[in-house]
Amino acid sequence: MYSYSEFDTAFLAERNRQFRAQVERRISGALTEDEFKPLRLMNGLYLQLHAYMLRVAIPYGTLDSAKMRKLAEIAERWDKGYGHFTTRQNIQYNWPELKDVPDMLDALAEVDMHAIQTSGNTIRNVTADHFAGAAADEIADPRPVAELMRQWSTDHPEFQFMPRKFKIAITGSPNDRAVTKAHDIGIRMVIRDGQRGYEIIVGGGLGRTPMIGKVITDFLPEADLLPYLEAVVSVWNQIGRRDNKYKARIKITVHEHGIDEIRRLVEERFVETRKTFSGVDVQMLREIEEHFAAPAFKTASEAPFKDAYHNDPVFRSWADTNLTAHKAPGYKIVSISLKKHGATPGDASADQMRLMADLAQDYGHDELRISHEQNVILPHVHVSDLPALHARLKDADLATANIGLISDIIACPGMDYCALATARSIPIAQEIATAFDDLKREHEIGNLKIKISGCINACGHHHVGHIGILGLDRAGVENYQITLGGDHTETAAVGDRVGPGFSADDIVPAVERIVDTYLDLRNDADEAFIDTYRRTGLAPFKAALYPETKVAAE
Repeated sequence: MYSYSEFDTAFLAERNRQFRAQVERRISGALTEDEFKPLRLMNGLYLQLHAYMLRVAIPYGTLDSAKMRKLAEIAERWDKGYGHFTTRQNIQYNWPELKDVPDMLDALAEVDMHAIQTSGNTIRNVTADHFAGAAADEIADPRPVAELMRQWSTDHPEFQFMPRKFKIAITGSPNDRAVTKAHDIGIRMVIRDGQRGYEIIVGGGLGRTPMIGKVITDFLPEADLLPYLEAVVSVWNQIGRRDNKYKARIKITVHEHGIDEIRRLVEERFVETRKTFSGVDVQMLREIEEHFAAPAFKTASEAPFKDAYHNDPVFRSWADTNLTAHKAPGYKIVSISLKKHGATPGDASADQMRLMADLAQDYGHDELRISHEQNVILPHVHVSDLPALHARLKDADLATANIGLISDIIACPGMDYCALATARSIPIAQEIATAFDDLKREHEIGNLKIKISGCINACGHHHVGHIGILGLDRAGVENYQITLGGDHTETAAVGDRVGPGFSADDIVPAVERIVDTYLDLRNDADEAFIDTYRRTGLAPFKAALYPETKVAAE
């Protein structure tokens, strides 16, 4: 894990000092809220529906136990005892008082954390595969590259006042767990002729105009990454729309100009930016890579794991859903679900955060990850430790065995917190999860991704959910539209809108009808929902949701 240098520490201290003075001026009335707004957004502070909200960056989703304990301390000391992990691998505190925010930022700085560029028209927190450095299918650990991009983009003088926010994601695996095709820039690490390089994707994004990104270059040499990214962002910064914030994202620029023209402009600009990089960026990457050396993996008997797996059905159920193959013999990647049935997706109490920190220290080589799916990952756990780890998770109410199942729902904060939301997301997620838990059908259904957004901005990634739900306001009444067939992986796709929306009372029965239709249509238990949908198309699901459509067709 990267450790801050003296420069990093001094930079952050000065930035926090400046913001403390700005907060004092706001509290005294020397700054109006309108004058304060751009200053607070540069430091991750939002004004939400009921209170301020502080969004803290967790770069590429990586934490250690000290950082997680600090997040717990902040939740307990200055908030309401919990934090909310987001689809950007950040954590949000929903109830801080303005006067306390500078102290919260100073506390974060003690463990090399901050809230810089978690808002505003800048390059946001760089996200990465949450199994980075551990996955069995990984070409290379993408986190050193993500850290290089974090350093490049933080306070970059050219990219602080862009047309809109800008999001970058990177994966080191051919199996995309970082949603790269739905980002302004997506980066996939690839190998060609024995050389490591990058496939660069541009123009992806969700929101009111969802688009899947397009490949601008299928192989970029490693040494060219930063100058090429600088060329992409600077071209968009120059020609991107500033007359309409809804058309200001790079996806609209790519759509209006075409990928071939964008490629031409980027290549032209790249000739200039390449001259400004003397190779120090590659040298920095080599130095950063030293911070991400693999831990000293241990060897031990696998008997305790095998005994628990064969004799404890509760443990076996959890192991079947929450464990993933690891690149090291005898190890597994552990996903800790923050989606207990009926709970708020992504929320963790201070006590739970401390417990996860302890588990990382006791069993996980002191490493944790936050996933874009709002769960917590222990990337390196030897199977001999899994029974003991599972027992402690059960005691903390963190042993829900549902990773990848229908109750493992992504949901934005919705109208319970967000000033932009037009409908609730959290209660809908809770009701769906509880309904299917009551029916005890999750494991029969298998892999099925539900994603819920409370407004058209799509923070819940509903466009790329197998079942996507979008909450809207219709004449003062919550109305939920459904999309089907979305996909966030390497075969990314935007879901198909089914038809008219459903009321809050009707949305859970509607999801049940979709699932029943899938179970009737699938070839066998091994055919996942997304595969059945791609084989059959929308028609049978639409007929199940709107019986009048079936009657009309007949």
